[in-house]
Amino acid sequence: MDFVELKASLREEKGKEKNKKLRTTGMVPGVVYRKGEATLSLKIDSKSLSKALHTDAGENVIIKLFVEGDKKKKERIVVIKELQKNPFKDTLVHLDLNEISLTETLKVKVPLMTKGEAIGVKQEDGVLQHVIWEVEVECLPTNIPDKLEIDVTNLKIGEALSMKDVLPPEGVKILGDPEIIVVSVEHVKTVEEVVAAPAEGEALEPELIREKKEKEEAEEEPKTEAPKQEKKEEKK
Repeated sequence: MDFVELKASLREEKGKEKNKKLRTTGMVPGVVYRKGEATLSLKIDSKSLSKALHTDAGENVIIKLFVEGDKKKKERIVVIKELQKNPFKDTLVHLDLNEISLTETLKVKVPLMTKGEAIGVKQEDGVLQHVIWEVEVECLPTNIPDKLEIDVTNLKIGEALSMKDVLPPEGVKILGDPEIIVVSVEHVKTVEEVVAAPAEGEALEPELIREKKEKEEAEEEPKTEAPKQEKKEEKK
């Protein structure tokens, strides 16, 4: 895996309001964590950060970080711990980084993709059900794969592949239950039944709503007639 270089500056401004003001200048506040060391507060140019994140590695990118004003280290090798985004504007608002060692393994999640076209889909009119979309792996930082693939070519209707069928590259260990289903090929009818089947008690809801509505209407009828009778009595 290639490194992505990123420049940052030490951040003196702290607090919600100051970070908000910082973002208006096109900078993203962030921190770097390192076990046994004090947290390092940073500010990073949002355009440079966005460019660093848009590689094949995605959020698993390994960053060679150069921090202006950092007297301890000329460069730091970091990975993304957490990205915070504005849910309405889809812009980055904060970044947490972990400083790592290239000689120590770490745990990350990578995308799981299917390869090939299943026989059950191509020849038997089945539907491919992709159950697991990402896999947690353990490996050295330089061995983090961009993705893992599972070959579904020979999969027939009624058959499935589990996590143990995913073949990782050398130096990469897949974590989690090896028996968990990853992909399967099902009959179209079976899939439709699963989608259409209501949850327990759900089918009764429309009937209950209708009964409640009828009850309310029945209670309202005398109320609408009462004023008319009073008017007739007044005329008499």
